[in-house]
Amino acid sequence: MLIIGHDEVRDILAHREKEVLEAVRAAYALHDEGRTALPHSVFLRFPEQPSDRIIGLPAFLDGDGEGDGEDAAVAGFKWVSSFPGNLAAGLPRASAAIVLNSLATGRPEALIEGSLISATRTGASAALAASVLLENGEAESVGLIGLGPINLQVLKYLSVAVPSLRSAVLYDLSPERAAAFAERAAEVAPGLSVTVADSAAEALAGRPLVSIATTAAKPHMDLRLCDPGTVVLHVSLRDIVPEAIVAHHNVVDDTDHVCREQTSLHLTEQLVGDRAFVDAEIGALVRGAAEFRRDPEKVIVFSPFGLGVLDLALARLVRSTAVRERRGLTAEGFLPTAE
Repeated sequence: MLIIGHDEVRDILAHREKEVLEAVRAAYALHDEGRTALPHSVFLRFPEQPSDRIIGLPAFLDGDGEGDGEDAAVAGFKWVSSFPGNLAAGLPRASAAIVLNSLATGRPEALIEGSLISATRTGASAALAASVLLENGEAESVGLIGLGPINLQVLKYLSVAVPSLRSAVLYDLSPERAAAFAERAAEVAPGLSVTVADSAAEALAGRPLVSIATTAAKPHMDLRLCDPGTVVLHVSLRDIVPEAIVAHHNVVDDTDHVCREQTSLHLTEQLVGDRAFVDAEIGALVRGAAEFRRDPEKVIVFSPFGLGVLDLALARLVRSTAVRERRGLTAEGFLPTAE
Protein backbone atom coordinates (compact mmCIF):
# COMPACT_ATOMS: atom_id res chain seq x y z
CA MET A 1 0.00 0.00 0.00
CA LEU A 2 1.40 3.37 -1.05
CA ILE A 3 0.58 6.13 1.45
CA ILE A 4 0.90 9.74 0.25
CA GLY A 5 0.53 12.46 2.89
CA HIS A 6 -0.64 16.04 2.68
CA ASP A 7 2.76 17.69 2.26
CA GLU A 8 3.69 15.38 -0.61
CA VAL A 9 0.33 16.00 -2.31
CA ARG A 10 0.94 19.74 -1.96
CA ASP A 11 4.44 19.50 -3.44
CA ILE A 12 3.31 17.32 -6.34
CA LEU A 13 0.44 19.65 -7.31
CA ALA A 14 2.50 22.84 -6.93
CA HIS A 15 2.94 24.80 -10.18
CA ARG A 16 0.95 22.28 -12.21
CA GLU A 17 -2.17 24.37 -12.73
CA LYS A 18 -2.38 23.75 -16.47
CA GLU A 19 -2.01 20.00 -16.00
CA VAL A 20 -4.72 20.03 -13.33
CA LEU A 21 -7.09 22.01 -15.54
CA GLU A 22 -6.50 19.58 -18.40
CA ALA A 23 -7.09 16.59 -16.10
CA VAL A 24 -10.41 18.09 -14.99
CA ARG A 25 -11.41 18.91 -18.57
CA ALA A 26 -10.61 15.37 -19.70
CA ALA A 27 -12.56 13.86 -16.80
CA TYR A 28 -15.63 15.94 -17.64
CA ALA A 29 -15.36 14.88 -21.28
CA LEU A 30 -15.04 11.19 -20.38
CA HIS A 31 -18.06 11.48 -18.09
CA ASP A 32 -20.12 13.04 -20.86
CA GLU A 33 -19.01 10.24 -23.21
CA GLY A 34 -20.30 7.64 -20.75
CA ARG A 35 -16.83 6.38 -19.85
CA THR A 36 -17.29 6.63 -16.10
CA ALA A 37 -19.17 4.85 -13.35
CA LEU A 38 -20.49 7.28 -10.78
CA PRO A 39 -22.93 6.00 -8.13
CA HIS A 40 -24.62 8.59 -5.97
CA SER A 41 -22.46 9.84 -3.13
CA VAL A 42 -23.55 8.86 0.37
CA PHE A 43 -24.05 11.39 3.15
CA LEU A 44 -23.42 10.48 6.75
CA ARG A 45 -25.16 12.98 9.03
CA PHE A 46 -25.43 13.24 12.80
CA PRO A 47 -28.76 13.92 14.57
CA GLU A 48 -27.18 16.12 17.23
CA GLN A 49 -24.77 17.89 14.82
CA PRO A 50 -26.90 19.16 11.92
CA SER A 51 -24.13 21.28 10.38
CA ASP A 52 -21.64 18.37 10.20
CA ARG A 53 -21.44 15.64 7.58
CA ILE A 54 -19.12 13.05 6.05
CA ILE A 55 -19.55 12.20 2.37
CA GLY A 56 -18.43 9.11 0.47
CA LEU A 57 -17.85 9.34 -3.29
CA PRO A 58 -17.18 6.08 -5.19
CA ALA A 59 -16.15 6.41 -8.82
CA PHE A 60 -14.53 4.85 -11.88
CA LEU A 61 -12.78 6.91 -14.55
CA ASP A 62 -11.79 5.28 -17.82
CA GLY A 63 -8.46 5.90 -19.51
CA ASP A 64 -6.39 5.07 -22.54
CA GLY A 65 -3.22 3.92 -20.80
CA GLU A 66 -2.22 0.99 -18.64
CA GLY A 67 -0.88 0.41 -15.15
CA ASP A 68 -0.71 3.38 -12.79
CA GLY A 69 0.10 6.05 -15.37
CA GLU A 70 -1.55 9.46 -15.67
CA ASP A 71 -3.86 8.32 -18.49
CA ALA A 72 -4.77 4.88 -17.13
CA ALA A 73 -8.24 3.88 -15.95
CA VAL A 74 -8.70 4.30 -12.21
CA ALA A 75 -11.24 3.35 -9.53
CA GLY A 76 -11.52 4.51 -5.96
CA PHE A 77 -13.37 6.22 -3.16
CA LYS A 78 -13.14 9.62 -1.46
CA TRP A 79 -14.25 9.96 2.17
CA VAL A 80 -14.53 13.68 2.97
CA SER A 81 -15.83 15.40 6.09
CA SER A 82 -17.18 18.91 6.56
CA PHE A 83 -17.23 20.14 10.17
CA PRO A 84 -17.64 23.96 10.06
CA GLY A 85 -17.08 24.22 13.81
CA ASN A 86 -13.46 23.25 13.24
CA LEU A 87 -12.74 26.79 12.08
CA ALA A 88 -13.28 28.23 15.56
CA ALA A 89 -10.78 25.68 16.90
CA GLY A 90 -8.16 26.65 14.34
CA LEU A 91 -8.63 23.48 12.29
CA PRO A 92 -9.58 23.14 8.61
CA ARG A 93 -13.31 22.73 7.98
CA ALA A 94 -12.77 19.76 5.66
CA SER A 95 -10.57 16.68 5.78
CA ALA A 96 -10.43 13.77 3.37
CA ALA A 97 -8.83 10.49 2.37
CA ILE A 98 -8.83 8.86 -1.06
CA VAL A 99 -8.35 5.15 -1.69
CA LEU A 100 -7.37 3.90 -5.15
CA ASN A 101 -8.08 0.26 -6.02
CA SER A 102 -6.52 -2.12 -8.49
CA LEU A 103 -8.77 -2.73 -11.48
CA ALA A 104 -7.25 -6.20 -11.83
CA THR A 105 -7.77 -7.48 -8.28
CA GLY A 106 -9.89 -4.83 -6.53
CA ARG A 107 -7.27 -4.58 -3.79
CA PRO A 108 -6.55 -1.10 -2.40
CA GLU A 109 -3.22 0.14 -3.74
CA ALA A 110 -2.89 3.73 -2.55
CA LEU A 111 -4.12 5.86 0.34
CA ILE A 112 -3.84 9.57 -0.40
CA GLU A 113 -4.57 12.53 1.84
CA GLY A 114 -7.44 14.13 -0.02
CA SER A 115 -8.33 17.56 1.39
CA LEU A 116 -6.06 19.46 -1.01
CA ILE A 117 -7.09 17.26 -3.94
CA SER A 118 -10.74 17.94 -3.08
CA ALA A 119 -10.24 21.71 -2.86
CA THR A 120 -8.05 21.74 -5.97
CA ARG A 121 -10.46 19.86 -8.19
CA THR A 122 -13.31 22.10 -6.98
CA GLY A 123 -11.37 25.27 -7.75
CA ALA A 124 -10.12 23.99 -11.08
CA SER A 125 -13.56 22.78 -12.19
CA ALA A 126 -15.12 26.16 -11.36
CA ALA A 127 -12.36 28.01 -13.22
CA LEU A 128 -12.71 25.73 -16.23
CA ALA A 129 -16.46 26.36 -16.28
CA ALA A 130 -15.85 30.11 -16.10
CA SER A 131 -13.55 29.94 -19.14
CA VAL A 132 -16.29 28.10 -21.05
CA LEU A 133 -19.27 30.21 -19.94
CA LEU A 134 -17.86 33.73 -19.98
CA GLU A 135 -18.37 35.74 -23.15
CA ASN A 136 -15.19 35.12 -25.16
CA GLY A 137 -13.80 33.43 -22.03
CA GLU A 138 -12.90 36.82 -20.56
CA ALA A 139 -13.57 38.83 -17.40
CA GLU A 140 -11.57 41.60 -15.79
CA SER A 141 -13.05 41.34 -12.29
CA VAL A 142 -14.33 38.58 -9.99
CA GLY A 143 -16.31 38.79 -6.76
CA LEU A 144 -15.59 36.08 -4.18
CA ILE A 145 -18.11 35.41 -1.40
CA GLY A 146 -17.06 32.99 1.36
CA LEU A 147 -13.33 33.15 1.90
CA GLY A 148 -12.12 29.69 2.79
CA PRO A 149 -9.78 27.21 1.08
CA ILE A 150 -12.25 26.51 -1.74
CA ASN A 151 -12.48 30.07 -3.02
CA LEU A 152 -8.72 30.42 -2.64
CA GLN A 153 -8.34 27.54 -5.09
CA VAL A 154 -11.02 29.04 -7.33
CA LEU A 155 -9.05 32.29 -7.47
CA LYS A 156 -5.78 30.45 -8.08
CA TYR A 157 -7.16 28.55 -11.05
CA LEU A 158 -9.15 31.50 -12.41
CA SER A 159 -5.88 33.40 -12.70
CA VAL A 160 -4.73 30.68 -15.13
CA ALA A 161 -7.99 29.76 -16.90
CA VAL A 162 -9.18 33.38 -17.29
CA PRO A 163 -5.94 35.34 -17.86
CA SER A 164 -7.84 38.57 -18.53
CA LEU A 165 -8.61 38.90 -14.79
CA ARG A 166 -7.22 42.06 -13.26
CA SER A 167 -9.01 42.41 -9.91
CA ALA A 168 -10.85 40.50 -7.18
CA VAL A 169 -13.35 41.84 -4.64
CA LEU A 170 -13.65 39.75 -1.48
CA TYR A 171 -16.40 39.34 1.11
CA ASP A 172 -16.78 37.14 4.17
CA LEU A 173 -18.85 37.39 7.33
CA SER A 174 -15.56 37.30 9.26
CA PRO A 175 -13.40 40.42 8.69
CA GLU A 176 -10.42 38.53 10.10
CA ARG A 177 -10.86 35.72 7.60
CA ALA A 178 -11.25 38.25 4.79
CA ALA A 179 -7.98 39.97 5.74
CA ALA A 180 -6.11 36.65 5.92
CA PHE A 181 -7.57 35.61 2.55
CA ALA A 182 -6.44 38.86 0.95
CA GLU A 183 -2.86 38.10 1.98
CA ARG A 184 -3.06 34.57 0.58
CA ALA A 185 -4.66 35.85 -2.62
CA ALA A 186 -1.54 37.86 -3.36
CA GLU A 187 0.43 34.61 -3.19
CA VAL A 188 -1.79 32.39 -5.34
CA ALA A 189 -2.77 35.05 -7.90
CA PRO A 190 0.10 37.55 -8.06
CA GLY A 191 -0.60 40.63 -10.10
CA LEU A 192 -4.32 40.85 -9.25
CA SER A 193 -5.63 43.91 -7.48
CA VAL A 194 -7.44 42.64 -4.36
CA THR A 195 -9.90 44.60 -2.22
CA VAL A 196 -12.12 43.59 0.71
CA ALA A 197 -15.79 44.56 0.41
CA ASP A 198 -18.02 45.70 3.27
CA SER A 199 -20.98 43.63 2.06
CA ALA A 200 -21.92 40.73 -0.16
CA ALA A 201 -23.80 43.19 -2.36
CA GLU A 202 -20.56 45.01 -3.15
CA ALA A 203 -18.97 41.73 -4.26
CA LEU A 204 -21.98 40.84 -6.43
CA ALA A 205 -22.86 44.10 -8.13
CA GLY A 206 -21.15 44.99 -11.38
CA ARG A 207 -18.98 41.86 -11.55
CA PRO A 208 -18.97 39.80 -14.74
CA LEU A 209 -17.88 36.79 -12.67
CA VAL A 210 -18.81 35.76 -9.10
CA SER A 211 -17.80 32.72 -7.05
CA ILE A 212 -19.88 31.73 -4.02
CA ALA A 213 -18.33 29.19 -1.63
CA THR A 214 -19.94 29.50 1.79
CA THR A 215 -21.02 26.99 4.41
CA ALA A 216 -24.70 27.98 4.10
CA ALA A 217 -27.13 25.15 4.76
CA LYS A 218 -30.19 26.89 3.30
CA PRO A 219 -30.69 29.30 0.36
CA HIS A 220 -30.46 32.95 1.35
CA MET A 221 -29.45 34.86 -1.77
CA ASP A 222 -31.18 36.08 -4.90
CA LEU A 223 -29.35 37.40 -7.94
CA ARG A 224 -31.03 40.77 -8.40
CA LEU A 225 -27.76 42.63 -7.86
CA CYS A 226 -25.99 40.72 -10.64
CA ASP A 227 -25.80 42.31 -14.06
CA PRO A 228 -27.34 40.39 -16.97
CA GLY A 229 -24.79 37.97 -18.39
CA THR A 230 -22.91 37.56 -15.12
CA VAL A 231 -21.44 34.09 -14.62
CA VAL A 232 -22.03 32.86 -11.06
CA LEU A 233 -19.95 29.91 -9.85
CA HIS A 234 -22.38 28.49 -7.29
CA VAL A 235 -19.77 26.22 -5.74
CA SER A 236 -21.41 25.71 -2.35
CA LEU A 237 -24.73 24.76 -3.96
CA ARG A 238 -27.10 25.97 -1.22
CA ASP A 239 -26.88 29.76 -1.37
CA ILE A 240 -29.25 30.77 -4.18
CA VAL A 241 -33.02 30.73 -3.65
CA PRO A 242 -35.05 28.50 -6.03
CA GLU A 243 -36.90 31.47 -7.49
CA ALA A 244 -33.59 32.87 -8.73
CA ILE A 245 -32.42 29.50 -10.01
CA VAL A 246 -35.51 29.00 -12.14
CA ALA A 247 -35.34 32.57 -13.48
CA HIS A 248 -31.85 32.23 -14.95
CA HIS A 249 -29.63 29.94 -17.03
CA ASN A 250 -28.29 26.88 -15.22
CA VAL A 251 -25.29 24.74 -16.12
CA VAL A 252 -24.35 21.75 -13.94
CA ASP A 253 -21.79 18.96 -13.88
CA ASP A 254 -24.40 16.18 -13.64
CA THR A 255 -28.13 16.89 -13.44
CA ASP A 256 -29.02 13.72 -11.59
CA HIS A 257 -26.33 14.22 -8.97
CA VAL A 258 -26.90 17.92 -8.34
CA CYS A 259 -30.67 17.61 -7.85
CA ARG A 260 -30.23 15.87 -4.49
CA GLU A 261 -29.55 16.53 -0.83
CA GLN A 262 -31.51 19.78 -0.59
CA THR A 263 -29.24 21.74 -2.90
CA SER A 264 -30.72 24.90 -4.38
CA LEU A 265 -31.38 22.95 -7.58
CA HIS A 266 -33.03 20.11 -5.68
CA LEU A 267 -35.32 22.62 -3.98
CA THR A 268 -36.02 24.20 -7.38
CA GLU A 269 -37.02 20.82 -8.80
CA GLN A 270 -39.39 20.36 -5.87
CA LEU A 271 -40.83 23.82 -6.51
CA VAL A 272 -41.45 23.51 -10.26
CA GLY A 273 -41.86 19.72 -10.58
CA ASP A 274 -39.23 19.06 -13.25
CA ARG A 275 -35.62 19.73 -14.26
CA ALA A 276 -36.28 21.75 -17.38
CA PHE A 277 -34.55 24.74 -15.76
CA VAL A 278 -31.17 23.00 -16.32
CA ASP A 279 -29.86 24.25 -19.66
CA ALA A 280 -26.69 22.17 -20.10
CA GLU A 281 -24.06 19.98 -18.50
CA ILE A 282 -20.49 21.21 -18.53
CA GLY A 283 -19.04 18.00 -20.03
CA ALA A 284 -21.13 18.40 -23.17
CA LEU A 285 -20.13 22.06 -23.46
CA VAL A 286 -16.45 21.20 -22.99
CA ARG A 287 -16.69 18.60 -25.76
CA GLY A 288 -18.65 20.90 -28.06
CA ALA A 289 -21.43 18.30 -28.09
CA ALA A 290 -24.08 20.76 -26.87
CA GLU A 291 -24.80 24.43 -26.51
CA PHE A 292 -27.60 26.53 -25.13
CA ARG A 293 -29.23 29.69 -26.43
CA ARG A 294 -28.19 32.52 -24.11
CA ASP A 295 -30.75 35.07 -23.03
CA PRO A 296 -28.73 38.31 -22.65
CA GLU A 297 -30.98 39.37 -19.77
CA LYS A 298 -30.22 36.29 -17.67
CA VAL A 299 -27.43 35.37 -15.28
CA ILE A 300 -25.58 32.09 -15.96
CA VAL A 301 -25.28 29.92 -12.84
CA PHE A 302 -22.81 27.03 -12.72
CA SER A 303 -23.70 24.58 -9.93
CA PRO A 304 -21.22 21.67 -9.64
CA PHE A 305 -22.15 18.86 -7.28
CA GLY A 306 -18.52 17.81 -7.27
CA LEU A 307 -18.03 14.54 -9.11
CA GLY A 308 -15.84 11.79 -7.69
CA VAL A 309 -14.26 11.26 -11.11
CA LEU A 310 -12.51 14.62 -10.71
CA ASP A 311 -10.98 13.47 -7.42
CA LEU A 312 -9.80 10.30 -9.15
CA ALA A 313 -8.30 12.29 -12.03
CA LEU A 314 -6.12 14.28 -9.64
CA ALA A 315 -5.41 11.35 -7.32
CA ARG A 316 -4.19 9.45 -10.38
CA LEU A 317 -1.90 12.36 -11.26
CA VAL A 318 -0.57 12.46 -7.69
CA ARG A 319 -0.01 8.70 -7.51
CA SER A 320 1.75 8.40 -10.86
CA THR A 321 4.06 11.28 -9.93
CA ALA A 322 4.76 9.78 -6.51
CA VAL A 323 5.64 6.42 -8.06
CA ARG A 324 7.89 8.02 -10.66
CA GLU A 325 9.66 10.22 -8.13
CA ARG A 326 9.70 7.58 -5.39
CA ARG A 327 7.65 9.66 -3.00
CA GLY A 328 5.31 8.43 -0.29
CA LEU A 329 5.53 5.60 2.19
CA THR A 330 5.06 1.95 1.23
CA ALA A 331 3.32 0.08 4.04
CA GLU A 332 4.34 -3.56 3.84
CA GLY A 333 1.95 -6.13 5.29
CA PHE A 334 -1.09 -3.85 5.07
CA LEU A 335 -3.02 -6.39 2.99
CA PRO A 336 -3.31 -10.12 3.56
CA THR A 337 -1.23 -12.39 1.37
CA ALA A 338 -2.37 -15.62 -0.27
CA GLU A 339 -2.81 -18.48 2.19
